[in-house]
Amino acid sequence: MKFQTQIPLHSAEGRLLDFDAQTVLLGSCFTKHLSNKLEYYKFHTLSHPYGILFHPQALLTLLKHVHQNHADEQAIFFSDEQWKSFDAHSCLNHNSKATFQNQLSLRLNECNTNFKSASHFIITLGTAWCYRHLKTKNYVANCHKQPSSLFDKKLFDIDELTDILYEITNLIHGFNSKAEVIFTVSPVRHLKDGFIENSQSKAHLISAVHRVVQTAPLLHYFPSYELMMDELRDYRFYERDMLHPNAQAIDFIWEKFKSIWINPKLHTVLKSISRIQNGLQHKPFNPESAAHREFRSSLEAEVKRLTKEYPGLNF
Repeated sequence: MKFQTQIPLHSAEGRLLDFDAQTVLLGSCFTKHLSNKLEYYKFHTLSHPYGILFHPQALLTLLKHVHQNHADEQAIFFSDEQWKSFDAHSCLNHNSKATFQNQLSLRLNECNTNFKSASHFIITLGTAWCYRHLKTKNYVANCHKQPSSLFDKKLFDIDELTDILYEITNLIHGFNSKAEVIFTVSPVRHLKDGFIENSQSKAHLISAVHRVVQTAPLLHYFPSYELMMDELRDYRFYERDMLHPNAQAIDFIWEKFKSIWINPKLHTVLKSISRIQNGLQHKPFNPESAAHREFRSSLEAEVKRLTKEYPGLNF
């Protein structure tokens, strides 16, 4: 007897992730969970250079800045004793304008280099709702808690989102024509927009993504949202805020991602890496004991064996 509907997942048709892959991760906060998993298992990643970006328009703005290798000075402003940009997340804010501008420039340079060598882009779309700054007429990535009177709010329709996603993929393939692009829709519920409004938003994103990924073999869709909504349809898989997937849900979705996007030859290696990572985090009761010295020696031997076989690994 089955107590759960399961989403059929098919093997990825593109290049699978291995330790030679260079992966860029962009988008909403759920992308960070995938990034953390990849980093834990020693894959090469560049994650959230401008911080968390929820809307496709914000991602497009970032890619345009990388292409031009220049940040938009019009988006930079001073508030609450910090310099900020409407194009970037608050994690980049700084009390020195020169430092803040230099930080944006360094991140764009880093993107320019990494985008050209990236084999995979993983992009998580969070919402179809976006805010437009009335003074500049530009859509913003982050309102930075500025007064709501400075913005108006819009739900992008499917046609608009489709055009944005096409432009995103064209810019990515302008950097690297062979890069695999994996889209996914965030399972995080944006209930500040409203229950019905959140459903509208997710539906628009899903419809637009599927229009786009069907047009080229290098474009793909991974069903993070559907896994959360259909296979894990229970509040015990959410954090206490009832909005964000909890650790158990993240692990579940990661295992599904691993099963189709990571080279099966590496699955046993990933178990070894996990044992090493757990060993490195272990805090002994008696660091000088013979048992701990033996444990450390065994751990070092395992690290040496793996790094010999896979020179790119760095513990």
